Amino acid sequence: MKGKDFMKITFLGATKTVTGSNFLVEAAGKKFLVDCGMYQGSSKDEMQNNEPFPFNVQDIDFMLLTHAHIDHSGRIPKLYVDGYRNPVITTKATRDLCSIMLPDSGHIQEQEIQWRNKKRIREGKEPLPPLYTAQDAINCMEIFKPVHYDEIIDIDENIHVRFNDAGHMLGSAIIEIWAKEDGKETKAVFTGDLGNNDIPLLSSPTMIETADYLVMESTYGGRLHIRNDEKANLFLDVVSETLEKGGTVVIPSFAVGRTQEILYEINNLKEGQNSEEFKKKYEELMRVPVYVDSPLAISATEVFRENADLFDEETQKIIKSGDNPLEFPGLQFTRTADESKELNARQESAIIISASGMCEVGRIKHHLKHHLWESNSTILFVGYQAPGTLGRRLVDGEKKVKIFGEEIAVNARIEYIEGYSGHADQEWLLNFIYSFITKPKHIFLVHGEPDGQIILKDKILENINIPVTIPDYGECYTLDDQLTMEQVTTPVVRENIERNDVLDKIKTLKEELDDMETIVKEEYLGKANNDDSISRLKLRLKEIEDQIVKIVENA
Repeated sequence: MKGKDFMKITFLGATKTVTGSNFLVEAAGKKFLVDCGMYQGSSKDEMQNNEPFPFNVQDIDFMLLTHAHIDHSGRIPKLYVDGYRNPVITTKATRDLCSIMLPDSGHIQEQEIQWRNKKRIREGKEPLPPLYTAQDAINCMEIFKPVHYDEIIDIDENIHVRFNDAGHMLGSAIIEIWAKEDGKETKAVFTGDLGNNDIPLLSSPTMIETADYLVMESTYGGRLHIRNDEKANLFLDVVSETLEKGGTVVIPSFAVGRTQEILYEINNLKEGQNSEEFKKKYEELMRVPVYVDSPLAISATEVFRENADLFDEETQKIIKSGDNPLEFPGLQFTRTADESKELNARQESAIIISASGMCEVGRIKHHLKHHLWESNSTILFVGYQAPGTLGRRLVDGEKKVKIFGEEIAVNARIEYIEGYSGHADQEWLLNFIYSFITKPKHIFLVHGEPDGQIILKDKILENINIPVTIPDYGECYTLDDQLTMEQVTTPVVRENIERNDVLDKIKTLKEELDDMETIVKEEYLGKANNDDSISRLKLRLKEIEDQIVKIVENA
């Protein structure tokens, strides 16, 4: 059969989008996965998580995991639930982070299915199971096989792999794969997510010498980041100006990676600065408490401390000097929900670092509700904001947003320091390709939005003259001289945009109703409101119920 002696790659996620990373590789008689991530963002994306895998789970011989972020690892427990028991090969730090991130994800899956099942039970339907439970995620950790950077691992006599530091987050890896068939060896490189060369705590991405084929992320393929020294000064300026006004700085941050980098940045700002103006700003910063308000971020910070041997040389020197880069005066961790609520009852200025980074779920929504309307406060974004998320709408300049069913005026200062992104920008993506001694024959761009991917593709063609493909979902490429492509499966939910928009709106309405229930319980019924107030509330709720009934009857 044509192509049987060549490696094949089927692209089953992160195609023309930045989520759901999943690639099926067939080589030397084996089938294996690189990453198995969840789709995150809009409901039309998230619906794909519940679809059956487009391959037979029992046929997968092993899996290679680039790093712990949920858009790369989040469906591993689903693989496990479906019967997969072969190894998940990854770095120790990635395994350690997955041991806290995947159960947290499982807990979210359990919460989300509860609402859907209430409705199904009322309709006389059988309840649905969650995508996976927290316990499923804990159980799947038994198949994780940790390895070290830079060691060549023999899968068998024909397939060898090596994990190299990708500099994106703790434990992240660029994976080299050598496969030999009929005496001919093919080498494919999967970048996972590539980091910048100046991410705090982390080493720069490893430069790879050779590859036949390169599968490379392209999140910021169309953009350049600001330089690290500019980033640090801008951070201090934004914080200082807010504190001078008596406001609070709220930083929506991804629990793993960005939070730890910001803690490092705050601790390290004092280095190499001698001006009186700087000293004044830094003293102001050290005067206020800094709260990390995310149980997952707190646990992740502990994992970072336990894997400090992976930090870059500069950070290692700081640690040896006795200065813990993730600790400083004024830093406080809030684990419980009650401790989190108390932060918003305080009248003092503060810095609050809270998940989620895109403001879709978690404690950050409470902090936004209490501070978005304050003209003296600042919401400081430090990571990628996906289209359609609350974070993206704020960055794009919306003046009013709904949180917990209440319309909130956006009076606070909104800042976005893009340089904190853990992803390489266009310059460093191109530098990564330049660094190959033997350049790839072909490059596949994944994990990016289409506009940025096209810009990067044009840059590669113009400056390096290597052929580039931006694959669609379900395309399978045989890595032969013709680079034969066949469409082996079609996207599950990408047709009929109008229908998906309706589903998005229903999801938003559901979230707002859930939020409204919380508000009514905690802030309305919990107070000494008179009978007239409660009666008016019941009437308004009856009006909403009547409108929903009319929509359903006319559907």
